[in-house]
Amino acid sequence: MSHTPHNHLDTWLAEEASIRERLRNGAGPGVASPEQISGKSGLQVMQAMLAGQIPYPTIGATLDFLLVHAEKGQAIFQGTPGAAHLNPMGTVHGGWFATLLDSALGCAVHTMMPAGRAYTTAELSVNIVRALLPKVQRVRAEGRVIHCGRQLATADARLVGPDGTLYAHATTTCLVFDLRHPPAHGATA
Repeated sequence: MSHTPHNHLDTWLAEEASIRERLRNGAGPGVASPEQISGKSGLQVMQAMLAGQIPYPTIGATLDFLLVHAEKGQAIFQGTPGAAHLNPMGTVHGGWFATLLDSALGCAVHTMMPAGRAYTTAELSVNIVRALLPKVQRVRAEGRVIHCGRQLATADARLVGPDGTLYAHATTTCLVFDLRHPPAHGATA
């Protein structure tokens, strides 16, 4: 079956509507508590977020993007470029590209974390290869892990439109470390 760009957009919009409904009826925006993520792998955390069982990050609402897929070594975010994201030249600001790509890159790495391990971005490189205008209804940042070791992880991502047009690509290096939570209320050290 061949996919026309319109069919891709229709599929993307339907997936987005389904996810937004789960998020509306779920935990809502915010930050997951240590108790909500304790004992969960990074992939389990991402899947719980997609299921609406734990809060999703508020930056998604601020910049109009959301996680649409997570599996081991991969994360996909979908964004809606809009007037609120324009720079003075009338195209989507590079910071919007970078944030969407950084989210896909970081969450791809997150899916590789066993319970008790975490990561932080140490380096982010973004290459914008085509201007983006709000007439492009949706784009997807598709991140995938290249390497995940005990101390470092690397990943790459592409920002594409429903017709396959490449708008940007990016790479990251993340530091990997043990996650340490403060003691629970009332606990003594």
